[in-house]
Amino acid sequence: MRKMITLLLLTSVLTGFSQEAKKKEPMFPSYKGLIMSGYQGWFRADGDEANQGWGHFGRRGEFDVENNTIDIWPDVSEYEKTYATSFKHADGTPARVFSSLDESTTDLHFKWMKEYGVDGVFMQRFYGVTRGGDRRKHSDQILNNAFKASQKYDRAIAVMYDLSGLQPGKDDCSTVIEDWKHLVDDLKVKDYGDKQTYLHHRGKPLVTIWGVGFPDRSYNIRDIGLNRLIDFLKNDPVYGGCSVMLGVPTYFRELNKDCLPDPYLHELIESADIVLPWMVQRFTPLVHFPMGHLRDHIMADIKWAQERGVDYAPIACPGFSWKNMRKNDPSIVYDAIPRMGGNFLWDQLVTMINAGSEMIYVAMFDEIDEGTAIFKVSDNPPNSDGAHFIDNDGMPSDQYLWITGQGAKMLRKEIPVIKKMPER
Repeated sequence: MRKMITLLLLTSVLTGFSQEAKKKEPMFPSYKGLIMSGYQGWFRADGDEANQGWGHFGRRGEFDVENNTIDIWPDVSEYEKTYATSFKHADGTPARVFSSLDESTTDLHFKWMKEYGVDGVFMQRFYGVTRGGDRRKHSDQILNNAFKASQKYDRAIAVMYDLSGLQPGKDDCSTVIEDWKHLVDDLKVKDYGDKQTYLHHRGKPLVTIWGVGFPDRSYNIRDIGLNRLIDFLKNDPVYGGCSVMLGVPTYFRELNKDCLPDPYLHELIESADIVLPWMVQRFTPLVHFPMGHLRDHIMADIKWAQERGVDYAPIACPGFSWKNMRKNDPSIVYDAIPRMGGNFLWDQLVTMINAGSEMIYVAMFDEIDEGTAIFKVSDNPPNSDGAHFIDNDGMPSDQYLWITGQGAKMLRKEIPVIKKMPER
């Protein structure tokens, strides 16, 4: 009897260990084979829980013709909760938008990801959030909602720190270190829920640091503790054990054009696991043979990265437009990089795959400020009373979700790589 009890106890313990091991097994052990997108989550509506007026829809808490900062209008027909604006549709009804702060918004976005085959998102976490206060509180709330949705819909999720807002002489990367400790300890980002949906790479949780090597940043990459941050994320005995992806300029390899001419950038990249060059606005369908230039550039980048033991993720985008954000600049026009009904994004994805890319980042999931959003957008925006938004070229509102999902299938060779975008 005693032996039987001991055997039963041992079986129970081993079963527990087996279930625990299964629980900790990452659903996404590598970025390779995935198309991920960036998720801003920064839109606030007048009347939402933040109680701060309009955020990222307009200026100074206002959202009207004078203060509007978005170029694309979201299709909100499926949202559980929406907010009326001062803009009017052709029939006179108020145009409505969403708030990123509502859990139902995040849930719907992740539902779309699953429905169309978008593998997951990098949750943007801007430097100002790491200072604490209401910004961190609201960012934590959205991140927590996203983790819930990632588990519900089996989508990959990871944290991306954007250093925008870091002030030289006042700030450094130490606050990012403290914020990561907060995310690990309080939000359990490395061990959230019943499933491990956090994106891993090389078998480790992947953390991105974006904004390294850009000449328009006021901080010096040698002076803000980037090397210490990378070492912490990779090697700290409690909070480390991570892979690191660095967001850098397009021409990081040559250290020119949109990149600082500082070879220290190469040292930082070589200490990381993935290099992510920012390619938005760098390649456009308005020039001769754009995809040929993109192909050659990516192939040279991949060769450079492979020689240094670093993986490589290029960035595709649907198009670009930020006239309402920069309306006082006469040199900026609407639809500066036209979407072409989805052909531009399709061409980029096909070119990146054929050039040898093993993982791709699409900018962005929800970025309507700069006209790069892939989520559902309206082909009939409220263009009245002096307002102007770009339309969707007569395409269905889900066109870019569908294209991104098809790109992921082509990347994984689940379907053939088709040069010309097929009709739906």
